[in-house]
Amino acid sequence: MPRYLIEATYSYEGLRGLMKDGGSGRVDAARKTAESVGGHLESFDFSFGERDTVAICELPDNKAAAAMALTIGASGGATTKTVALLSPAEVDQAVRQTVDFRAPGA
Repeated sequence: MPRYLIEATYSYEGLRGLMKDGGSGRVDAARKTAESVGGHLESFDFSFGERDTVAICELPDNKAAAAMALTIGASGGATTKTVALLSPAEVDQAVRQTVDFRAPGA
């Protein structure tokens, strides 16, 4: 199943919810969200800096990842950035792929 890195930044409302639910409550909510689209929460961590949380999820496909991102964003509690992750085996396949490309000016 494809893996996705989901970074989230809480809004003011989201931070109030975090204060109410606690960290464990947000992890449970993230787990249920991933499972609701047929996926699995692999890890969930809180972070300092630009992003408040970082999660890795196994999700069935891009449609499921988009559905999660849209639903989270529409809630008003957080904004997300979703990154598709590639396994080393997928990169091995990519570097063996023949690509017909000409660089600009070449």
